[in-house]
Amino acid sequence: MKPLRRVVTGHRGDKSVVLFDSAAPNQKLRQASGLVSTLLWSTDERPADVSGTSDRSLREIGVPPPPNGSIFRVVDFPPESGTRSREAVLKEMGVSGHGGARHHGMHKTRSVDYAVVLEGEIDMLLDESEVHLAAGDVLVQQGTRHAWVNRGSKPCRIAFVLVDAAGT
Repeated sequence: MKPLRRVVTGHRGDKSVVLFDSAAPNQKLRQASGLVSTLLWSTDERPADVSGTSDRSLREIGVPPPPNGSIFRVVDFPPESGTRSREAVLKEMGVSGHGGARHHGMHKTRSVDYAVVLEGEIDMLLDESEVHLAAGDVLVQQGTRHAWVNRGSKPCRIAFVLVDAAGT
């Protein structure tokens, strides 16, 4: 898929400036699942501190956002192929299993997740149902147990914003 260009603005003195304008630097191939995850930005506090000039994407982090924080990432899901190790997939994601899983990627995070399908199609599995999403569809997920399955023949690209939440 096309590389992601990331532009980040900020402040220098009392002037607004572009801090970063390049290919997103924190892209990882998740070996256990085959997906590619690109961390674009993260915050560790609420409200977010917008006074810094450091690159907040240059960190190691799993799927869930930090406590009181947020994550902005784009994930490229390859077409599903073969059996995957549930234990390895969950370890790579930085999450633990939750009961009987219908799929090796079934997981849950304590977050509100905003997802926008940018390219392709994908199925989101829930405990007892699933929903098919295509380019242009949006999803708001409130801490539910789920998995992503690309049953098509082309990759699917989804932009995610995850915000730490209470409950569930």
